Amino acid sequence: MPFSRKTARKPSASRASRKNEPGYFDYNLLAVIIILICFGLVMLYSASAYEAKNDPVINSDMFYFIRQAEFSAAAIAIALIISRINYHLWIRLAPAIYVLAMILMAMVRFTPFGITVNGARRWLKIGIQFQPAEIAKIAIILFMPYMILRMGRNLNTWRAVLCLGIFGVAQAAGAYVFTDNLSTAIIIAGIVIGIIFLAHPKTRGFIVAGLGALALVIIILIIMNYSMTSSSSFRLRRILAWLHPEENLSTDSYQVLQGLYAIGSGGLFGKGLGNSVQKLSIIPEAQNDMIFAIICEELGLFGAILLMLLFGYMLYRLIVIAQNAPDLYGTLIVSGIFIHISLQVILNIAVVLNVIPTTGVTLPFISYGGTSVIFIMIEMGIALNVARNIRNTETAENRRFERVFRED
Repeated sequence: MPFSRKTARKPSASRASRKNEPGYFDYNLLAVIIILICFGLVMLYSASAYEAKNDPVINSDMFYFIRQAEFSAAAIAIALIISRINYHLWIRLAPAIYVLAMILMAMVRFTPFGITVNGARRWLKIGIQFQPAEIAKIAIILFMPYMILRMGRNLNTWRAVLCLGIFGVAQAAGAYVFTDNLSTAIIIAGIVIGIIFLAHPKTRGFIVAGLGALALVIIILIIMNYSMTSSSSFRLRRILAWLHPEENLSTDSYQVLQGLYAIGSGGLFGKGLGNSVQKLSIIPEAQNDMIFAIICEELGLFGAILLMLLFGYMLYRLIVIAQNAPDLYGTLIVSGIFIHISLQVILNIAVVLNVIPTTGVTLPFISYGGTSVIFIMIEMGIALNVARNIRNTETAENRRFERVFRED
C-alpha cells in the first residue's frame, strides 16, 4: 500500500527526542582506513626510495612518500568534512555530477587542458592536475541510486533496467573513449551491474546473463590462444602475453613475471622491510600498480594476508553500514562504494598474480597516486555520513525519500 499522509502517525515524544541525538560515528571504519593509509605510506617509501633517489630529476628518496603523505592528510581531512554533510544532498546533485564527469572526461580528449603522462592522455590540468575518470566513479555511485529512486516500483520492468544500463554504459564508454582508460570503464560497468543487481527484485536473469558473458569470454580466449600470435593493439598484446607469458618474457610479460619472482622469493615471512631486490629498477615504477608484489617480497605471505584482512574488515564495515542505512538511497550508495573498492582490490591483486591480463588498476590506499586517494576518501566520507544517520531514522527527510520509492 503506497504511503499516504492520512496513514502517517504523529511521531511520539520519544521519537521526536531521538531526532536531536548525536548520530552514530563508525570509528572502526575510520580506524581501518587510517591503518591502511599508514601501511601504504610505509610500503610506498620502501618501494620507491631507490628509484626516486637515482632519478636525476627527482634525486630524493622521500619524494613519493612526501607527496603521498600530503595527499593522504588532505584526503582524510576532506573525508571528515564530507562525513558531516547529510548524504541526501547528493541525491539533488547526482545528475549534475554525472554530466560534469562526462564533460571533464571529454575535455581530456578535445581541449588543450588534457595532459599526457607515461604515454596515456588521461589527466586534466585546470589549476590542479587530476584524472576525471576518478570523478566518473563517484558520479555513477551517486547517479544510479538516484535513478532507481526515481523509477520506484517501475524498476521491476526490463525497460527500466535497460534505461539504467544505457546511462551506465554511457559513463563507462566516456571513460574509455575520452580518456582511453579501459580499466576504469570496466570498474564503472561493474558498479552499474552490481547496484542494479542489488536493487532489482529478480536476480535470475542477471545470473544467466553473467554466466553467458563468462562463457563467451572463455570461448574468445580459447580462440585467441590457438589462432593469434601477435597484434598491433597493445591491449590484445597484453592478453596474448598473459596467455603465453614465457614467450613474451622481455616485452609485455616482463613486469608481471618480475612481480611473480618477487612474490615467490618472499616466502612465508618475506625478506624484511626494505630488503626487496625487485624494486631496484627491475620492476619499473614498483610504487604504482605492482606494489603488492613488493609487499609480498618484503613481508611474505604473512604481510599479504594481513593486508587482505585489513581490506576485508573495511569491506565488512561497509556491509554493516549498508545493511543498517536509514533508507534505500543510503544502502545503494554504500553498496556502490563497496563494489568499487572490492573490484579495485580484486583486479589489482589478480593482475599481480597473473590471474588476468595486465590492467592499470591501482591498489586502493596503497599504490602511489594523489587523485586516487582523494576521491576514494570522498567515498569513505559519504559512507561515514550514512553511518552517522543510522540512529536518526525518524527524520522527515529520510521518510520523504522512502516515500518516493514506495509510491507507484
